Amino acid sequence: MTAVLCDMDGVIVSSEAHWKRHESEDIYPEVVPDETVPPEETTGMYYREIYDYLDDNYGAAISREAFLELFEAAGRQIYGEEAEVVEGVPELLRDARADGHSVSLVTSSPHHWIDVVLERFELEDDFDAIVSAADVERGKPAADVYERAARLAGEDPADCVAIEDSTNGATAAKAAGAFTIGFTGVHSDIDRSIPDVVAENVAELRELLLERL
Repeated sequence: MTAVLCDMDGVIVSSEAHWKRHESEDIYPEVVPDETVPPEETTGMYYREIYDYLDDNYGAAISREAFLELFEAAGRQIYGEEAEVVEGVPELLRDARADGHSVSLVTSSPHHWIDVVLERFELEDDFDAIVSAADVERGKPAADVYERAARLAGEDPADCVAIEDSTNGATAAKAAGAFTIGFTGVHSDIDRSIPDVVAENVAELRELLLERL
């Protein structure tokens, strides 16, 4: 294994609980007021595709434009103020790079949210490539983001290790063919049958990743 492909939300930054709160309290009651949508259903998905998912499965009560405004407002608050870096993960990724392995960020977040995270937590120089769902035709759980990240790393997806915290994300990584570590140290709702192994905390993540590399 030579390339590490790492999710952002729930792995590098502790944003998932904040997203759940905003979605369940502020966003989804506006979009589908007569339904209760478990936020876990959409965790890891590209927010511009979530509208179609909600509309197809529940029927949307507001326009796409209004929905995107709600998500943008939440994103500004979460990434600019509420999320925190997951202690130990950036250090682990730096150690992997120091050992000669490429490290790419593979996320459903759009680039303007990614930029806020990288600047706020001083991570701008920590990744060899950055792939957003905005860069591909289909976001997670489709394999597109991971396939693109592997190409940019110059590797076959089978020679990559993915780190994911969500069911949709792990599904995408496995569909691409990457060895997938499920990380539950921040967000514990992942379907554990999907990743190849599961790390409960950063210490276990370090052990499993370095062992695989």
